[in-house]
Amino acid sequence: MDDVPAAAPTRVGSRRALAYLGVCLVLIGLNLRTVFSSFSAVLPEVTADAGLPGWAVVVLTTVPVTLLGVFAPLAPVLARRFGAERVLLAAMAVLTAGLLLRPVDAGGAGHLPALLLGTAACGAAISLCNVLLPGLVKRDFPHRLGLMGGLYTTAICASAALGAGFTYPVFRATGEWTAALWMWVLPAGVVLLLFLPLAIRQRHSPHQTAHDGVNVWRSAVAWQVTIFMVLQAMMSFSVFAWLAPILRERGVDGGTAGVIVSVSIVLQMLGSLFAPALATRFRDQRAINIVVALMTGGGFALSIFGPLELIWVWTGVLGLGQGSLTAVALTMIMVRTRDGHTAAHLSGMMQGVGYGLGSTGTLLVGQLHQSTGSFAAAGVLFLVVGSLAAVFGYRAGRDRFIG
Repeated sequence: MDDVPAAAPTRVGSRRALAYLGVCLVLIGLNLRTVFSSFSAVLPEVTADAGLPGWAVVVLTTVPVTLLGVFAPLAPVLARRFGAERVLLAAMAVLTAGLLLRPVDAGGAGHLPALLLGTAACGAAISLCNVLLPGLVKRDFPHRLGLMGGLYTTAICASAALGAGFTYPVFRATGEWTAALWMWVLPAGVVLLLFLPLAIRQRHSPHQTAHDGVNVWRSAVAWQVTIFMVLQAMMSFSVFAWLAPILRERGVDGGTAGVIVSVSIVLQMLGSLFAPALATRFRDQRAINIVVALMTGGGFALSIFGPLELIWVWTGVLGLGQGSLTAVALTMIMVRTRDGHTAAHLSGMMQGVGYGLGSTGTLLVGQLHQSTGSFAAAGVLFLVVGSLAAVFGYRAGRDRFIG
């Protein structure tokens, strides 16, 4: 939407080939969150076996999220230079390599160097995919936008559920956390091979950025929407990184904790499917923004403080709230802009700032746990974050347009 001339759709020869492209894009989405949830599922085992210091645990849970924001502005630059399909293919290659490198033992240096480098590579690759995937869906499936948008966003949520649900059982079956993490190389490698023939045969012409239109960085509405995105990202990625360790610290065994997190993320998928449709039925989204923000912050706090007998209820509320919150935050791009050009700029602003500052959530949880020895302070933190998200959700949800 932000290119001059506009980029041509992916070259496919038939409806069957277009369906094949759609399957590839959905399968790419199915690999974009396993990095986060798989590591947290075996975090105690990795920490004990690899002898990770406290700072390393914080970095490994924070760096990939930070890189989602750092590399987001680079994605459209690379796409204009090389073509979105080829950049997406390269990102999947880097993701596969990062997953392969992550569990490697570097001899005398131990596992830490490979964990750091592999995790950083995965974060950078996922950042490029996050930005490019929605654009390809919008460009190549304009008449199936609702279907494809729902499929790929659901696939992203499903990837987190798969990572949380299957990593610990593989560890228990093999006795090796390295095998549990290496397992996720296989689906990424398969998608890389499936997408390869489509991407390499695409012809690409140089494009430039359109510089006219609304300056979203000077818009109060854009900043309200972006801060709403920051606050939801703080909670969203903290769930991926820390919910399983929170449950295990409360006495839940590793396998059950993985199932609970998976079910919570499946409920996120339901929220992400239905919340946008509900939000777009009205010109004003203040009510739904407030409700889902408070559900998320409250569900997170209750998962830490609430009675353990009701843990399925607390994590269920968290899942429904978080999925809906993420979806309505992204829906603000459509309902607060008048045209595709402004929407493209707002999307870039939200993803760069949102993911960059949103990573502070996982960082703060790790630091609070390291300094206090428990997750209680993190529960208070997310009551505050959830309340702030409700405030900015109220302001972002008012019936106004940017520009």
